[in-house]
Amino acid sequence: MSGIQAIKGTRDILPDEVGYWQWVESVARTILSRAAYREIRTPIFEQTDLFERGIGEATDVVGKEMYTFLDKGDRSITLRPEGTAGAVRAYIQRSLYAQGETQRLWYTGPMFRYEQPQEGRQRQFHQLGIESIGSADPRADVEVIALAIDILKTLGLDNLRLDLNSVGDPDDRRQYREALINYLMPYQADLDTDSQNRLERNPLRILDSKDPKTKQIVQDAPKIWDHFSPDSQQRFEQVQQQLTDLGIAYRLNHCLVRGLDYYTHMAFEIIADTGLGAQNTVCGGGRYDGLVKELGGPQTPAVGWAIGLERLIILLRQATEAAPAAPLDFYLVSRGDRAEAQATQLAQMLRHQGFSVELDLSGSAFGKQLKRADRSGATACLVLGDAEADSQTVQLKWLALGQQEKITQADLSTKADEFRERIAQARA
Repeated sequence: MSGIQAIKGTRDILPDEVGYWQWVESVARTILSRAAYREIRTPIFEQTDLFERGIGEATDVVGKEMYTFLDKGDRSITLRPEGTAGAVRAYIQRSLYAQGETQRLWYTGPMFRYEQPQEGRQRQFHQLGIESIGSADPRADVEVIALAIDILKTLGLDNLRLDLNSVGDPDDRRQYREALINYLMPYQADLDTDSQNRLERNPLRILDSKDPKTKQIVQDAPKIWDHFSPDSQQRFEQVQQQLTDLGIAYRLNHCLVRGLDYYTHMAFEIIADTGLGAQNTVCGGGRYDGLVKELGGPQTPAVGWAIGLERLIILLRQATEAAPAAPLDFYLVSRGDRAEAQATQLAQMLRHQGFSVELDLSGSAFGKQLKRADRSGATACLVLGDAEADSQTVQLKWLALGQQEKITQADLSTKADEFRERIAQARA
């Protein structure tokens, strides 16, 4: 097909698929609001320095994947590659810390990374994320994990695995970094190219390599747990015990480090065992106690996660025939000048009363319009010709029941509650 095409790495979310997105957002909004999380909406572009300082210049995201450009004021601007840094910037700039309580925030929206597009991974992609800012209590870690699992299970996903690790505090990591480099140096030539480049710069990221040979090498690498301080060890054990108390199963994975530099202590991923191939992480997150201070705010502990919505939607489409959708109450069929004019008025009147109404605008024969009414999934069909227009009546067809009656147009207004009950009964 000729003409302007969507840019590589972007995709259109068409009406047949949008229902899944709305379903996810509705479930998340309900569950998160019950846990006192409030929605925040931040800009999709920020100063580049925010991500270089927050995510880490040695990460792949900053080094290879960011969409960065100079604006007309010669400022370096970056389309957000993730949501946490922007939320923390807003927390600092808007002095949310002055409220003296834990700020529980959630967001959803597009993110941007220059990666090779594939199933479930686009250059413009979408995340649903939460940030719990202000509490160092391990219960905050457990709360965010439990909420992620609640959302995914409410959506009907069961074939999921929780992988858990801790990357300790900065002192733990400094000791571990040295031990890990000493272990990996004899294998340097056998590591994949990216891992060789990371060996001195960001060796913990080698643990997360997807290269088969590198993965085999790191299986016997020292474990960061062996370098924990007593406080870090106690904290990690508390998180595990509280997850067990909630009946949440998990697997310890010493290779799980996540891809961003701001993580401290607990890190986790929720993984789909089937349906996504190699890109099977649906949700990832952890604690980031140093990020608020790194970005210019007071020392503030925080923990959060993000769900990749493209990957989640793939799983939902495999697991369900269709996303839950609001049913259509009336399909309105009309033919003839007077009938069509009145049909427009009736449709608006019914919508104002809270009914969902689709008005057929085709002007085609009654037979074709009625076939579309059957396909629409509407509970009832209203049929209006010039004869009905002249008598101020309308034919009411209950599509699921195969029943038909003539009523006055005034009845649609004065007996709205009765029609709501009849629609509910017809759907039962």
